[in-house]
Amino acid sequence: MRRTANLLGLTLALALCTTTTAACGPFGASENGPVELSVRASVTDKSAMDAVVADFHRLHPDTHITVDYADADTLQHELPDDLRTGQGPDVFTVWPGSGNPASVKALEHDGLLENLSIRRFSLAMPDGVVPVTDVDGGTFAVPVTFSGIGAVFSMEALDTIEGTPPQTWTELLTLCDTARDHDKVLFALGNATPWVTQLITYALVATTVYADKPDFDQNMALGKETFAGSGWQTALRKYTEMEQRGCFNTDPLDTTYEESLEQVAEGRAVGVVQVASVLSELRAAAPGLTLRMAALPASDDPDATRMPGAVSAAYGLNPDTSHRAQALAFIDFLGSARGQNLYNRSGATLPAIPNASFTVDPAIREVAERQKAGTTVPFMDQRWPNSAVQQTHFAQIKALFEGTTDIDAALAALDEAYRKRT
Repeated sequence: MRRTANLLGLTLALALCTTTTAACGPFGASENGPVELSVRASVTDKSAMDAVVADFHRLHPDTHITVDYADADTLQHELPDDLRTGQGPDVFTVWPGSGNPASVKALEHDGLLENLSIRRFSLAMPDGVVPVTDVDGGTFAVPVTFSGIGAVFSMEALDTIEGTPPQTWTELLTLCDTARDHDKVLFALGNATPWVTQLITYALVATTVYADKPDFDQNMALGKETFAGSGWQTALRKYTEMEQRGCFNTDPLDTTYEESLEQVAEGRAVGVVQVASVLSELRAAAPGLTLRMAALPASDDPDATRMPGAVSAAYGLNPDTSHRAQALAFIDFLGSARGQNLYNRSGATLPAIPNASFTVDPAIREVAERQKAGTTVPFMDQRWPNSAVQQTHFAQIKALFEGTTDIDAALAALDEAYRKRT
């Protein structure tokens, strides 16, 4: 594990706990009743957060937690301003890395995140998690879930077409043909929903870029690499080849995320390239479905295949909270094995801080194996210097599908957005 300096800080903090309970707990209700703690979280994590809050309340009955749920766009646009104006919650969703206005690096830059380096969970975090939770050697978020991006297959649909999850690029294209021969598509694609446009690119880039250049992000930041001169070119060619080969449903730009899941649930599509959390929604839509997630191959060398796998949910602490002890206790609970297991038990995700007591969902066994083996790479936007790159990516994929741009122009636009830096 890491950061010897943090160990010294933790020792000092624990020593202070012997003389005061205000900063370290235990703590009780105020004279006016239970302490009211506010949390803001993504609506997609509602079931997970509800489970954690219920258990925390059993342990801390004198703290009442109210959770405000919102979608990603609302959180990213409103949360930073609320924190700046003193209207922010005590604990809140924060995006790992630097890809949007509510990301760890963006909020830390504006002094809107408490430094959590001396918390116990900080010392237990895997090295692969550190780049997206830390800024200049300090930890500013507690990572909670680890998720993957890959091909989620309906095993029933695969059996119908007598197929198996492809291990190579050639097998992938052949399986697209096989699905078509059975009046299905291999992958439902809902590019009418902007954030969906990025997922297949990410799944391919994990191999076409990072298998040979694991330090690509660092070299991009140093100006030694570009999108246009890298394996991003290969990934976008393969993305368009999949479209031309008939791997997707007709009119992806007129198909929403929700409609793409309907195609899988109804058996019209064999699978979908998505984040692991989609498993819960597919199971709710089709309870009898057997699902499996696998890396999307982008070469004919299975040993070179990588999968995007990274911290997906994380939480920060408002440095101006008036309920510091209670907020820290909740942050610590999120970082504990008990809290991590509760948060990840109801969804198809893994604890961001692994522990031996967690039972892995069989559908995401490959994600867990790759997490352990180190054959995952962070979600690409988590390492980008500004939110404009992701938005540009959305727009350029849409333009590629519309036929209003080409790959060279799309990558040039990404490079221009990256150079903005802020």
